[in-house]
Amino acid sequence: MPERPQLHFPSPYLLPTAHLAAARLVPMADGAQIAAFAYVPDAFARAADAELADAAAQMPDPVLMLHGNGEEHGIFGQVIDAVCASGRPVVAVDSRAQGKSTRGMAELTYELMAGDALAALAALGFGKAHLLGFSDGAIEAIIIARDHPELTLSLLSIGANLSPDGVDDSFQMEQAAQNLFAWADFWEKGDGSHRNVDPSLVRPTPQEARTTAELLHMMVVYPQIDPASLSQIACPTTVMAGEFDEIKREETDLIHVSIPDSRLVIVPGAGHVLPKEAPEDVAREVLATIAMA
Repeated sequence: MPERPQLHFPSPYLLPTAHLAAARLVPMADGAQIAAFAYVPDAFARAADAELADAAAQMPDPVLMLHGNGEEHGIFGQVIDAVCASGRPVVAVDSRAQGKSTRGMAELTYELMAGDALAALAALGFGKAHLLGFSDGAIEAIIIARDHPELTLSLLSIGANLSPDGVDDSFQMEQAAQNLFAWADFWEKGDGSHRNVDPSLVRPTPQEARTTAELLHMMVVYPQIDPASLSQIACPTTVMAGEFDEIKREETDLIHVSIPDSRLVIVPGAGHVLPKEAPEDVAREVLATIAMA
């Protein structure tokens, strides 16, 4: 029997309290259902509850928020509240196979998830957006800003990397993924499948283990972004990271110098998870970046 793998149970964070005007599942071609959420300022709450698409035309352009690997959009709770308090709506997405979104059949890639996010934005009745991405979400936001300038008003990238080599070597993603795959195989088709054990009662369940393994494996092989391609990003951009980030500092600097006229913000004393560690800094920088647009 393989050693029981430990799923990541993150420390708690404050969920958004801003007005939730819409929460819906957006179907994708491969069968995935992407959970999309629209939070709106109080001044637009009644109109948005009646008809979000009509209200969207009256509101400022939204901030599209994209979370990190293994998370859900609520990690931006305090930032969502700050943006809505400024008078601007937020569209937040649970990336596929995470939060309330389902897996679908397609190979997990950052390009696929970037497409999911844009589909969710459109499904909620919004067009252009300011982008705020953290970790995996920052990779997706960079891809959107590069490939869809017509939809991108500004970009705040937090803790992104352009290739797996940009992540600190001490973060053993591949070994963790293999342990999780082995656990799932043991209960689904190995010796464990012959035991008097209901796999749905095992923690983690085989499906939980396999999904987490797939998400970790994605970080082992992707992204593969050419730094030179970032010269195509023309919107106001801030590149942000913690002083003690799991992303190598040279990787953050490379992203900064590769995006024309971008700002670099390093948060002293902070690690990787800035939406939890330093939400006030994130809120300040997203609003400052928006003001540059």
